Parts: sequence; structure tokens; C-alpha cells
Amino acid sequence: MAAKAKKTDDEDDVEASDDGAESTEATQPKSRLKLILIVVGAVAVLGGGGGGAYFVFFRHQEAKPEVVVVKPPAFVDLPEVLVNLSNPSGERTQYLKVKIVLELPDSTMQPQVQNTMPRVMDAFQTYLRELRPSDLEGSAGLYRLKEELTRRVNVAIAPSRINAVLFKEIVVQ
Repeated sequence: MAAKAKKTDDEDDVEASDDGAESTEATQPKSRLKLILIVVGAVAVLGGGGGGAYFVFFRHQEAKPEVVVVKPPAFVDLPEVLVNLSNPSGERTQYLKVKIVLELPDSTMQPQVQNTMPRVMDAFQTYLRELRPSDLEGSAGLYRLKEELTRRVNVAIAPSRINAVLFKEIVVQ
């Protein structure tokens, strides 16, 4: 009987070890699944971070710069303008003599500017006659004159635009 009891104890141990093996086998797939998920997640995070860093830091170096073809500007000479300046105090009359060149973005605008030349010259004459000699003093005065003439030309030839008004000669007498 003792042998039988011993057998049952061994059977219980085998059964107990079978239960332990089953629980170990059951935990192994769960732990392997967790391990695989952690590894896949880590690879995804590192891959995403590496890809993002590549696009941020290195992609702009591989981009080929666009070739921009710059057309040379065209220039149109205007007739010489001679006007008397405004003199409210009644002092000696002073005159302004100006030779102006218009800078156009390209040469295709020259016919349009030539067609509107009377309007441009009228805008110049009316503006220049209202200037006082003190308006033309110093580089700031000439800069303001240049900007105002550019604005008036652009209004006269709208919807087209010029780049700048350039002075070839400017004399105040």
C-alpha cells in the first residue's frame, strides 16, 4: 500500500509538473507575443524617427534647384522735361530739368509704354510743377521724387508695371 501511495504521490508530482509545464507553456507564448510587439514597436518608432530626420535634414540637399531664366530689363528714354518749380513766396523763379529713363521688366512692354507716353508725360508735368526747391534737397528728396514718379508711371500704364524710374540728369536752376 505504501508503494501504491508512493505511486500516487509520483503521479501527483507528474500531474503537478504537467500543470506547471502547461502554465509555463501558456505564459511563454504570451511573453513571446509581448516581446515581438515591443520589438516591432521599437523598430517602428526608430524607423519613423529616422525617416523624419532624413526628410528634415537631408532631403533639401537632394532637391535640385530650379533654373530661373531672368530676362534682362529693357530701358525706355523719355523726352527731357523742363518745368518751373512752385514758388509761393514770390522769389526768383527756379527751373527743374530732368532726363528720365524707365526700367521695364522685359522688352515686350516697350510698345505699351510708347502708346501711353502722353499720359505718362502729363503725369510728370503736373507733379513736377507743384514741387518746391526744398522738396528736392538731399538724397532723401531725390529718392522721394523717384518713388513718386514710379508710382505715377505705374498708374498711367496699368495693369502693367515698370521696375523703376532712373535719372540720367537732374538740374535745379
